[in-house]
Amino acid sequence: MEFVNGGFIGETPWHRDWKMAFPKEYREVCTTDTLTGELHRADVYTYCGTTIEFQNSPITAEELLSREAFYPNLIWVLNGKKFGGFRILKHLPDIDDPKLAAYEFRHTDHLSMVRKIEIMQGLSKPKVLNFHHPEIRNLVLSSSYYSFCWKRPHRVWLKSKAPIFVDLGGHFIYQIKLRRQLSEDYPYLHMISRKSFIDQFLPS
Repeated sequence: MEFVNGGFIGETPWHRDWKMAFPKEYREVCTTDTLTGELHRADVYTYCGTTIEFQNSPITAEELLSREAFYPNLIWVLNGKKFGGFRILKHLPDIDDPKLAAYEFRHTDHLSMVRKIEIMQGLSKPKVLNFHHPEIRNLVLSSSYYSFCWKRPHRVWLKSKAPIFVDLGGHFIYQIKLRRQLSEDYPYLHMISRKSFIDQFLPS
């Protein structure tokens, strides 16, 4: 990729705008693999040793694993505006609320939960509780956690071991997180401002 007038030919405005949000010395940092001699160019490499890769297009599983193996502290930022079937659904309660310890989220468009004790007892059809049920209706919904659906996920990202943030445009980005559960882990979104994401990597 050829560098011309402050950017790389073929680089999208989305990719370039993200990189320009960081100091010049953080951008396009090259490192050579001492074992293979292969040259790696990080989109952003911060003073604290975190590498940030901005991914606008699909990549192979091999490329994903290669980058994650080379960069020990890697973060992916994905252009979610190109995702098909990706929708933010509803506010969630605080995932770490102690009141939720006895319950597990269900994978439904409408918020619902089941009692963890019923999972532990091996019930094949535990009772589904919606958020109007007396046991959980007083849970306060958060302003930063959301349920979501991804009808046609880019399967390669399900293999990632590094944190993934999805940029849907605007002032906020969304980290895909997992709530560990006995039945099945529950994926959810943690919304943070784009500014606070960037600021955490800048010297104070």
